Amino acid sequence: MSPTAQEHEGRIMTDELRVAVDRRGTAGAVLYTKGYINNVGGEEIANRAYELMDGGVRTLLLNLKETKIVNSIGISILIEIIEKMIDQGGRIGFCSLTPVIHKTFQIMGLANYAAIFTDEETAVKELAL
Repeated sequence: MSPTAQEHEGRIMTDELRVAVDRRGTAGAVLYTKGYINNVGGEEIANRAYELMDGGVRTLLLNLKETKIVNSIGISILIEIIEKMIDQGGRIGFCSLTPVIHKTFQIMGLANYAAIFTDEETAVKELAL
């Protein structure tokens, strides 16, 4: 097993998270995540999100379709991203969450500060991306 991999309920989880960025005009973007959102993955998302915010993006959508697990450190980093976006007068949303991640976001209060959408098409319409 690689040094960045660990077993989780019989499955091998790696610390690697891939993030793809799709700019939508000058003030919007969609981040597509693939993998486990932990401290390493959360930092990768934060780095991309902060670069976009510094570049003028004020509407950000995170599509988590390819993400199955978010741990507590990942959640705390996502909360920091939400707070920074709100401080800058922007909006942030999440879409395509697994039922477990959706429930976790509800329990942790992320849904109080960020919009949650069932799919990207709905999110893009609602956020006007």
